[in-house]
Amino acid sequence: MTRLIWLGGLALSLAAPVLQAQTPAAGPARAVPVQDSGLDGRLFYQLLLGELNARAGEPGAGFSLMLDAARKTNNEQLYQRSVDIALQARSGDSALQAARAWKQAFPKSREANRYVLQILVALNRVEDSAEPLKAEIALAPPDLLPLAITGLPRAYARVTDKKLAATMVEQVLADTLSTPALASVSWVAIGRMRLAAGDIPASFEAAQRAQAADRKSDAPVLLALELMEAKYPQAETLVKTYFSGTVPPDLRMAYARVLLDAQRYGEATQQTQLLVNQHPDRADGWLVLGTLQLQDNLLDAADRSLQRFLPLAQKLPQEERNRALAQAYLGLAQIAEKRRNFTAAEGWLAKIDKAQDLMAAQSRRASILAKQGKLPEARQMIRSLPERDPSDARLKLLAEVQLLRDNKQYPLAYDLLGKAIAANPEDADLMYDQALLAEKTGALDDMERLLRRVIALKPDFQHAYNALGYSLAERNVRLPEARQLIKKALEITPGDPFITDSLGWVEFRMGNLPEAARVLEQAYKAKPDAEIAAHLGEVLWAMGQKEKATNIWKEGMLLNSDNETLRQTLQRLRVKL
Repeated sequence: MTRLIWLGGLALSLAAPVLQAQTPAAGPARAVPVQDSGLDGRLFYQLLLGELNARAGEPGAGFSLMLDAARKTNNEQLYQRSVDIALQARSGDSALQAARAWKQAFPKSREANRYVLQILVALNRVEDSAEPLKAEIALAPPDLLPLAITGLPRAYARVTDKKLAATMVEQVLADTLSTPALASVSWVAIGRMRLAAGDIPASFEAAQRAQAADRKSDAPVLLALELMEAKYPQAETLVKTYFSGTVPPDLRMAYARVLLDAQRYGEATQQTQLLVNQHPDRADGWLVLGTLQLQDNLLDAADRSLQRFLPLAQKLPQEERNRALAQAYLGLAQIAEKRRNFTAAEGWLAKIDKAQDLMAAQSRRASILAKQGKLPEARQMIRSLPERDPSDARLKLLAEVQLLRDNKQYPLAYDLLGKAIAANPEDADLMYDQALLAEKTGALDDMERLLRRVIALKPDFQHAYNALGYSLAERNVRLPEARQLIKKALEITPGDPFITDSLGWVEFRMGNLPEAARVLEQAYKAKPDAEIAAHLGEVLWAMGQKEKATNIWKEGMLLNSDNETLRQTLQRLRVKL
């Protein structure tokens, strides 16, 4: 029945061009001229046979019959159907043959040209796609042309030679760059092509030109945010230029997320706070703000933000809502746990029912058990979680290691990671975690060996350079090497507040007190943190600025009164706040 319905519709489509006369709304019926549609019994049988072959596992025969029928009738639907049959059979060359025949029969058909372009790109024939690409720009209606240009980077996303694709797109768009209405969107498309080809400075230049062409457009800013994610900090100048005016909420949220990824938490909090002030019904803003406040140990503020999020979450699409609610419930459980209200914490965790969030919920439950003195039961709770695939096993391992670390069971955590590394000797992330635990157990030689192995495996892993450099500075040994390692980490992640803190600490160890104070103040401004406060306070104390040091330490205690570095600093210097 399905086949007959489809073929009946096809027959009507062939006849449609000749059924032009219409019956008036009122009055006597007028005779409709009868014209021959060209669909005779022989052609109908050919279409039927072609369709049956295509659906019965003989796409080659079905394709040939359908393409022949398309040529005989000069019907666009049949050309398209022949292309579709070839694509379903994964025959790119046949699909291209049909699409080109279609385009030749209908030179002004944008749909036919788009099929040719898409097939050539899918076949990775970048050079051959130049002509249909030009035609796509030429055939697009003026009101749809910006959209067509915007879609070009996505169309070429999977080609192998991205540099060639970028060059070709830039050549095709050369004329649009001098058209004021199209200049900005064209430069953005060129910038994205350059970014995909790995030419980040040239992509930034394109973004600059795009913003110069249209300062009100948010497209150059979105490209700039992608460049920031690609570790090109100069691109932030374009963002800040745009942010001097009215900022759409989605764009402010996108900027906040990029700041989060860059670990610039203070600025991310500022942007998110601005977002919810201007758009108090923005659910994701309250969720991110609450998470950031919780990270800064601002429990009351975090509680208010997450509670504000809960009713707003009902407006989100279901899948996004479930995921976001799970994150909020985990945050509220953590707040209750920090307040030692374990009953309330368990109540929030009980609201999480999605399978993918079970690991996080159970890990939080295990943490609550451990704080009640039930560490063996807590470990068993994590180990009892089901494993659907190898990634689940890894998550369970990391959750158990974190549980042991949080409860200062460093040797047990170290041994657990050692067993995992024996099974995965090239896993740099596990090695890095074990190196940090080696330091906690006093096995400093093991720590250095592991970190150097991590650096060899992942030369761009900034945290390994920083950890080794900070460890040398903390022990007051090989300080020039420590500074070199930390500066290497900052080259990889410029402006990271915690790595900047390490640099300030090594300057302090080397006796450069003013420089140490300057660097640490920069780090503390970027990220108010208890450990950075400990270091900055000690430098100020050594410089004789004891009142200022005491104030910094008090701020640090408000941020996190449990911070080990801050507590040890105050104890060593015999300071009572």
